[in-house]
Amino acid sequence: MPARTRLALIGAGTGVGLLLATWYLAFHVGVFKHADQSIFLGFAGLHRARVDHLLNLIADLGNPHPFVFFAACVLLVGLVRRRPRITAAAGAILLAANVTTQLLKPLLAQHRAASLFAHNVAPVVASSWPSGHATAAMSLALSAVIVAPSRWRPRVAAFGAAFAVAVSYSFLALGWHYPSDVFGGFLIAGSWTALAVAAVSYADQRWPRRIAGAGTALTEPISIRKALGPPVATLIGVLGLAAIVVLARPHAVVSYARGHQAFMVGAGAIGALGLVIATALMLALRR
Repeated sequence: MPARTRLALIGAGTGVGLLLATWYLAFHVGVFKHADQSIFLGFAGLHRARVDHLLNLIADLGNPHPFVFFAACVLLVGLVRRRPRITAAAGAILLAANVTTQLLKPLLAQHRAASLFAHNVAPVVASSWPSGHATAAMSLALSAVIVAPSRWRPRVAAFGAAFAVAVSYSFLALGWHYPSDVFGGFLIAGSWTALAVAAVSYADQRWPRRIAGAGTALTEPISIRKALGPPVATLIGVLGLAAIVVLARPHAVVSYARGHQAFMVGAGAIGALGLVIATALMLALRR
């Protein structure tokens, strides 16, 4: 078995393991259930009527109609580049990840909002785990990384991660989902992507299809410096934006952070997971 295929399968197995752990902790371990609700309340506390339209606009990018449009664009790029294997892999990711989420929702439906009524927060529907919007956004981001030319993959990975996290932050602020729902959606998309990479890697090894000057159908050459530039720049940009917010309203921001420590950790974890998954995929496709 090729090394890349083996590593991709290990990645898929790790993703499934983390997915199961996320579900178990969020539903069956008291301290994590409490943390999930605390992070949820932290996001809900940021919601203001004047930004409601913007939040809905961003969150709705994970709805079926925009998803179908963006998915068609992703697949069209693969077809134009004449990469049938990676186009098929991208299609499999987009379909399998989102079908998996929609199947799991009713199977794992469970009410988790008993303590939220005291905070005047509307309860989340029982069939919220995993998040369909998070799955859609992350599967779009990862499939776009796969079909993109090598020189564009770092930028696509950084933008895709920012897109998936922005969609997730928006619907969390609107109170549609718990943070654990986002982790579930991201991990489902990541696990199916790893499986798709393993399948294409194996096919490239078994039935080589060389692209002149560009390696195989899946892997293309790019230096580590160029690969890490855009993700690092994205992280620095986010930290810079956060610093500007703190400097603009230091007392309000510090007070909110002290009163919502779980939210700060959870929001950072969601952002980190999105960036790590997209960056790891992009690095795995280097040659």
